[in-house]
Amino acid sequence: MKLSRRAKRMQRHQRRTSNSASLNLVSLMDIFTILVFFLMVNSSDVKVLQQDKAVVLPSSTAEQQPKDTIVVTVSGVNILVQGRAVARIDSPDDKEIIKNLKVELDYQANRITKPMGGEFKGFPVTLIADKGTPYKLLKKIMATCTEAKYTQVSLAVSNPPKPKADA
Repeated sequence: MKLSRRAKRMQRHQRRTSNSASLNLVSLMDIFTILVFFLMVNSSDVKVLQQDKAVVLPSSTAEQQPKDTIVVTVSGVNILVQGRAVARIDSPDDKEIIKNLKVELDYQANRITKPMGGEFKGFPVTLIADKGTPYKLLKKIMATCTEAKYTQVSLAVSNPPKPKADA
């Protein structure tokens, strides 16, 4: 049977419209792969410690980036461990160590797993204190930290911006 002109025209039209546009996913996947690698490389450059507004850190030039450690903060009248107040500065205590701080540090040490094999050198801790904090208090806090097996004590400092050289 012979097709009419109208039927032939309808078949041609159907063939033209049946080819839908396709999306090339290869180039799209390439773009997202590059984007993922870029974000992974640039995401771990900056390390920011939680800091109280009342604590003014001393200025220094630090070469190494801080590690994730237990943070002991001397803020106002309190001593904080991981943001939780554990002891008061003004308590009349002439002992070498601060009892409540040691209890909290022992608790935190029990939560941390010790490295297997090799020599255990102690846990790391970061001490954040105002630049006007008396050394006698800092010495007590550091003695308490070493008593609780936190022997790798780091002091947090503010890294001032470098002056720009004139061109």
